[in-house]
Amino acid sequence: MNLFDLQPDEWQALLLTLKVAAVALAVSLPVAVLVAYLLARTRFPGHGLVNALVHLPLVLPPVVTGYVLLLMFGRKGPVGAFLNDTFGISFAFSWTGAALAAGVMAFPLIVRPIRLSFEAVDPKLEEAAKSLGARRIVAFFTVTLPLALPGILGGAILGFAKAMGEFGATITFVSNIPGETRTLALALYTATQTPSGDLAAFRLTLIAAFVAFAALIASELLARHLRSRLGGADA
Repeated sequence: MNLFDLQPDEWQALLLTLKVAAVALAVSLPVAVLVAYLLARTRFPGHGLVNALVHLPLVLPPVVTGYVLLLMFGRKGPVGAFLNDTFGISFAFSWTGAALAAGVMAFPLIVRPIRLSFEAVDPKLEEAAKSLGARRIVAFFTVTLPLALPGILGGAILGFAKAMGEFGATITFVSNIPGETRTLALALYTATQTPSGDLAAFRLTLIAAFVAFAALIASELLARHLRSRLGGADA
């Protein structure tokens, strides 16, 4: 078997991983932008608590996060039962659950650089826009958001890379079902548990490392490009 000859189940795992990571990012990124802006620009009761909850997945064992998701979004959980009975949406043991787990685990990595970008934007620029008649929401979309774009894109790419490599919460929440929840990380785990699976495990490791490295390089290049364009516009 050739080292670079992906088998059908490996292609399936790779494509599923890309789909899971893309959906996780698409759902979590708007929420991350809102949360990051609130944490950066406002002070409200429970600010520290919200900040701690946002970053909790970074310090909790991923298996614990997956178990909490199972308790909440499982078919007998309070949120999962409501969604299943009302809308027919089921997360447990499905690829949508894998996307939910990936989004939760990636969320802190998305929020952090976006928050730093918002904090770096001078509030006086927003005030100047408001003094010219722009509403707060207009000032946000025309002034703050464009200036924070490098951090937003950087956080998005880091979150996408994290979502692609998510393992612990995923296997706890949605198990390891071929063709349904077996992402690249789970396929690698399966290969390591299979006799004569060393070649497949090494091949999947190379693929995962390449994708993660490419995402990190893309994040850096995009951030530099946007910073240079914004700097040129300011000049």
